[in-house]
This record gives sequence, structure tokens and C-alpha cells, in this order.
Amino acid sequence: MLAGEAAYQAARRQKRNATLLGLVILGLCLLLSARISEAYPATLLAGLPRIGEYFSRILPGLRWDSLLAGTETEGSLAFWMYRLDSWAWLLLETANMAALATLMGAGAAVLLAFPAARNLGAGRILCPAARRLLEAMRTVPEIVFALILVWAFGVGPLAGILAIALHTAGACGKLFAEAIENTGLGAWAGVRSAGGTWMQACRFAILPQVAPNLLSYALLRFEINLRSASVIGFVGAGGIGEELYKVIAFNYYEEISAILLLVILAVCAIDLLSERLRHRVIGAMA
Repeated sequence: MLAGEAAYQAARRQKRNATLLGLVILGLCLLLSARISEAYPATLLAGLPRIGEYFSRILPGLRWDSLLAGTETEGSLAFWMYRLDSWAWLLLETANMAALATLMGAGAAVLLAFPAARNLGAGRILCPAARRLLEAMRTVPEIVFALILVWAFGVGPLAGILAIALHTAGACGKLFAEAIENTGLGAWAGVRSAGGTWMQACRFAILPQVAPNLLSYALLRFEINLRSASVIGFVGAGGIGEELYKVIAFNYYEEISAILLLVILAVCAIDLLSERLRHRVIGAMA
């Protein structure tokens, strides 16, 4: 009994020492990373008040006595949102960019996910090639793709749509492939034993099983792409981001806050609608 208690206490001490050693190594790595990236505490403390100062500048000068007055009255909501019609149209363009890019990217991801799944035996060359292609597409940020595509196709939404679609294909392709790898292969074996080809087995045995998960991932990606579409406009790829970049560059402080508020409201609304749609569709397909 005493020997068992001593062994238990020794194991606890060993585990505690290993945990402490791991925390020390983690702390040293964090300190080294902070030093290499020049994330000094003094710089952080010096910059925090400036962040507060900037946000105080972009806050609108609304006044209760003129809150509901017309566009000519300072301190009113109408004066603050005097370009609401233009901004709303740009937000609609941004949402359309995100939707089209999600559709294109998810479609490409489906085609690449089946050969990228290890359990389907696509081949020693095709499987690694598909996985490396997906890695390349999701490793490069959307804004880098947008910079390249703006140079190729010119300023406008097309470059933004293609940039987001490329990154979406890489990100969704990984998730789709993992969903395929986690599915059962009983139906797959049945189709293959009946003489079905590899592509027929993917279509009729695997796709019906993983379709709810694929749709869920695609709808979630649409929410992410709306945020991305609001950012890549900074490099001339269309949408509300291009307008936001302009007002930031010219220090139109109140317009900055107006556009940010509209973007936040639009993202929240689409997130809520997409979440409800996802749960309804997944529930119907399950």
C-alpha cells in the first residue's frame, strides 16, 4: 500500500515538473518572439492612448436637440449618414462579391476534396498533388491574391471575387477532405463491388453522406468571406473596403465611423441569417 502511494506521488511530481518545464519553455519562446517582432511593453503602453485618441476623433458629434434633423444640420443622424445611399450600394456589392466568391470557391473545393482525401485512394500522385494545391491556395492571404489580380484584371470587384474564391477553395477544400476522411466506407465498397467507377463511388456513396457537413462549412465560409470582401477593397478590389480606404487616407473621421458601423451591422445581419439558414438546411438534410 505504501509502495503504491509512493509511486503515485512520484508520478504526480514528475507530471508537475514536466508541466512547469513546459510553461517555462513556452514563456521563453513568447519572450523571444516578442523581442524578434519588437513587441515591447513600452511601445504598447505608449500606443494605447493614441488608439483611444483616434477613436475619440472618429466618433460622430451627435446632439440630442438635433438628432433627427435633416442632412444640413450638424449633430444629426442624417448629417452623419449623408452618403447612406452610396454606402448601402457598396455594401450590397460587397455581399454579392462574398456570395459569388463562396460559390466559386466551394465548388472548386468539392472537386479537389475527393482526390485530396486519403481514404478514397485517388493515387500516389493525385492525392498529394491535390493536397499541396489546397495548401498553396489557403496559405496565400486574400489581399495578396487581390494585389496580383488587380494588376492582371484591373481595379474592380472581379479581382476581389477571384481572390476570395481562391482562398475559399483552399480553406474549404481542407475541411471538405477531412469530412470525407471521417465518413464510413460501407456504401463506397458497395458501389465499387457493383462495378462502379471511382468517380461514381464519390458521387453516389460519399457525397450524400457528407453533403450536410459540406454545406455547413460553405455557409460558415460565406460569413468569413463577407469580412474579407470588406478588406480587400483597400487594394482596389471593389466593395465598401475601397471607400473605407479613401476616407481613412483623407482623415474623414466621421465618415470612417459611419462606414464601420454599417459594415458591422451588415456583417451581423448576414451572420444571423446565414446561421438560421444553415441550421434549417442541415436539419432538413440530416
